[in-house]
Formats: sequence, C-alpha cells, structure tokens
Amino acid sequence: MELYTQENLGVIGEAEVKGFMEALLRCKAGKSRTDARIIASENWWKLRSDREPAPGGFRATSGWLHNVIVSKHADAVEAYPQAGILPREATDRGEAELLGAVVPCILERNRFEATYSRHAWQKLKTGTGVYKVVWDARLMEGRGDIRVEQVDLLNLYWEPGVTDIQKSRWFFHTELWDGALLEEAYPFLKGKLTTSSFRSARYVYDDSVSTDGKFTVVEVYYRKAGKLHYCRFVENHVLFATENEPQFAQRGLYDHGLYPFVFDPLFPIEGSPCGYGYVDLCRNPQTAIDLLMSAFVENAAQGAKPRYFTRRDGNVNKDQFLDARESLVEVAGNVDEASIRRIDHASLDGMYVGVYDRLVAELRETSGNTETSTGNVSAGVTAASAIAALQEAAGKGSRDATRSAYRAFSQVVELIIELIRQFYELPRSFRIAGPYGTQRYLQYTNWGLQGEPGKKPLFDIRITAQKKNAYSSVAQNELALQLFKLGFFEPSRAPQAIACLEMMDFDGRDELLQRIGTAADREQKLRDYMGLAALLAEKTQPELAQRIRLELETGAPPAPGGQATLSAGKKEPSQVISARAKARQASQPEGGGA
Repeated sequence: MELYTQENLGVIGEAEVKGFMEALLRCKAGKSRTDARIIASENWWKLRSDREPAPGGFRATSGWLHNVIVSKHADAVEAYPQAGILPREATDRGEAELLGAVVPCILERNRFEATYSRHAWQKLKTGTGVYKVVWDARLMEGRGDIRVEQVDLLNLYWEPGVTDIQKSRWFFHTELWDGALLEEAYPFLKGKLTTSSFRSARYVYDDSVSTDGKFTVVEVYYRKAGKLHYCRFVENHVLFATENEPQFAQRGLYDHGLYPFVFDPLFPIEGSPCGYGYVDLCRNPQTAIDLLMSAFVENAAQGAKPRYFTRRDGNVNKDQFLDARESLVEVAGNVDEASIRRIDHASLDGMYVGVYDRLVAELRETSGNTETSTGNVSAGVTAASAIAALQEAAGKGSRDATRSAYRAFSQVVELIIELIRQFYELPRSFRIAGPYGTQRYLQYTNWGLQGEPGKKPLFDIRITAQKKNAYSSVAQNELALQLFKLGFFEPSRAPQAIACLEMMDFDGRDELLQRIGTAADREQKLRDYMGLAALLAEKTQPELAQRIRLELETGAPPAPGGQATLSAGKKEPSQVISARAKARQASQPEGGGA
C-alpha cells in the first residue's frame, strides 16, 4: 500500500477527500465530550487535577483510586486469554487444529501480551480499550502479515449516536506524522504540504510536545456496494484508495467487510460504543478523600507550629523569639498578653476521621476493590475454604470485566482468521509446540480455508485463561497425584473412575476421561488377545497356556496403598492448597471451581 503513487487518482480525488474531511469534522464534534472525559480521566490517573492549591496551602493527591486500577489490571493480566478454535463440521477438524497452533504464533509475533496489557490500562482508566487488526503489506520482507495493535481512542472517530461501530457510515483513524517522514514515504508530497487544518484532541503531557512540522494523516473506512473500502490521505492529497486500485476496486479492502477495530467498553453507555471507567466512577469519593486529607494535614501542621498575635509596637525581640536556637529573648519592659498572645488552635474532632474512613470504604465498595479481594478478611475468619469463598465473591466484578475482554479477544481472533483466509496464499513457517514440550515446524497456507464455492470452513472461538500462577499449577498437580493414588488410572477400575470423574469439575477433566476410556479399551483388547493366545497354545504348549491363564486371572496390578494425602515433604494440607488456588482464580471467569 505504501508504494501507491498519485499518477491516476481514479474515483477518489480532491472532491471526495473534501467530503471525507467534512464527515470527519462532524464526527469530531459529536465526540467532543468523550474526548474531554478521556483526557480528564488520564489526568486523574497521574494524580493531578485541574484545580491548583491555594498559595502556601497543601493539596493531597492520595492513591486510593490509583490502587483500584492497579489491582484491576493485575486481575486482567492474571486472566490473560488463550483461544481454542473449534470446527463447526467434522471435516474441518484438522484445519481447526492447525489454526489453533498458528493463531498464537501470530499473536506472539505481534507481542500481543504487551498489547493486551496496554489495552487493559486504557480500558480501566478511560472506560474503553480498542484493538486494531489489519493486514500490513510491509511486514515479512514485503510478503505482508497481520498486525494487531492497541489504538488510542482520541484518534478514532465514528458517526455520532451509534453503539456498534459496524453500523457507522464512516470510521476514521488519524495519526500525526512528521513532514519529513511523509515526504520520504511519498515523494510526490515534497513541497506540497502546508499546514494541517485538523488536529485530534491531545493529552496533557508531562513533557513539552511540539506539533510543528507535523501533519495529520487520515485513514477512512467506508462501505460502498456492500464492500469495505479504504482511503488514506493528508490534507487534500490521496495517499492510497482501494477504489483507485484495480485489485481492490471490485473486491474491497477486506473480504470480511468489517471495520478492523474492536471496542471493549468497561461500563457501557447507551448511544456510544465507548464506556466509562473507574476514574469516572470513583472520581467523586476520591475528591472528597483528598479534600479531607488536605484539611487534616493543614490542621496538623498548624497545631505543630504555634502562631502568635503581636503588637506592632510590642517590646519583644521578634527575631530572637522566632529563632528556636536562641535561649534568651530580649524584651523592653513587661511582657503580657497585650504584647504577644498565642493564637488558639482547634484540633479536628474524631468524627472527621470517621467520615474519612467512610469515604474510603465507599470508594472501595463502589469499585469492588474491597479488603477481601486484596487478601484481607474480617477477624475471626480463619478457615482456608471460608477465605477462598469470600475472595471468590469479591472477585465477581473482575470476572465480569474479564469476560468482556474475552468477548473482544474472540472478535480479534475471528478477524485474524479471516485475514489468514484472504491473504495467506504463500506458505509461511511457524514454530509450534509439540507433545511433551517438543517443537515442531509447520508450513501453512490458506488453502484449507477456501473450501468449496459458497461453503467455506467456519469456526467457533472458545476463550479461556492461561493458567500461569503457581497456586493453580500446584493444585492441578496435587489433584493428579491424588487421582493416581486412588487408582483412577488402573484399567481395571476404569468404570468406577469414569463414573466419579463425570461428577467432578476441573480443568482437563474431559481429556482425562478420554484417556482413561482409551486405556481401558486397550487393556480389554490385550486381555482378549491373551485369551486367544492361551487357546492357540493349549495343544502345542500347555505350560505357556497355563501361564497366560494365570496372568489373566492374577495379573491385575494390586490396589494402590496409602491414602489420598500430600506426598512427603508437603507442609500444607491439600484443602489449603486447593483454597489458595480458588482464591487466586477468583478474578478469572472460571472462578474458583478448580
């Protein structure tokens, strides 16, 4: 796309660009309140506000709200998603397995874990996180590849009043470019750029950020004749337009026909694809907390440093009086209250501390960042299972937000699959994980995704959390040891083990059921073959037949001894480890059911 030149404008020219700019200005005007709220939220995140303290005064900027967002971000990162790709038809099972290995590689190439983290910060602070999933022809040495990135909401514009961006007539993405870099990428612009008339809203940066010599490059996505089209321009100069390119004019930019942006609102707002975040929700109690804390500090400072009334013609040496190092203070004549008198100081009543504590409790309850969710519990609750139950209940808000993030991630994966279907025509190499930690190298193309005319393979996306924390791993390992000691893996006990497992619920249960069933079938076939061998050996080798029958009768492994307890060296009982795992998983969509 970057190789496009201005030799033949075709359908999209200056008149069309002027129409796009008029639409962009209308979209910007309709989004002005959202932009202002986003900027204010980011300013609050930095523990600042637009109100300055009085001269000589003190203004507290406590971190209660900051701590809420940090805690919620930690919950989001612990529930980092992974995608399971399921076929809708049995014939597509092999292709689904390949995609299940390829898609994580694409996300890893895009450093998606860092993108997911930035997306979570944006969502929690401003109320909405946004992904962009596009095909970038510049990647992979010109062969192109999929690019997944987090986008600043201040640079996005859509038709005012829509809740779903796919229903917007246009969708704009703006980006500020340095003029020299623009002229280097598009030589025909040299000497033609003047001053950019459009500027997106900006954050209040700590550094001094200059926009001199920079120009706004506008990307507009729109639909025409049922196809998704795209135009990129700066001022009135077209840089690229799908309607001007023969390979895209009839087909459009992407076959999936969707705007390549995924919005993930925290608390939805009607009439907008954006939501509001924890700063909007907790700003009022945080302001009250800071005002009270400012009053507390000022009152304490006034009480710690006494002040005095003194007459202008008083007979006390003021310099010596104010100098704490002076042991003697000279006076002329008598000293009484007419000459100098201490200003009374009224300490704040304890009621104000109670109000402060109530405001802190309100902020924590409103945000769901209660003491229980952060690991503290009420006095008297000592049982591990009771603590885990309280923490699981406290994690409902985080689980709800994580499910929203999973829905957005599911859309990202769907867009990736559709871009693979359209653009992966040449073989591409991927390093994927094989069985038992081995590595495999895979050559993959989109051939299997094309299907027959009018019938292409379709897939369902199932999103789960990657289990990365130590406690969930310990609990899973402990469960496996308990099942082993109880004889669940003995083929002779397969019916009882399957019946018991069907009533249980833990990660990997279905796979374990399948393995036990397969092992039981294999064991039964082996016993059938041994019985047949005994019959065949009856006439020629009676002793061998007798040994085979004896092994069939007594060859079952002995019942496992011992109890289902922790192995030697474990300091905590299994119930405590299980409760810890449940508590750690309380903020994840699966909850504490492990």
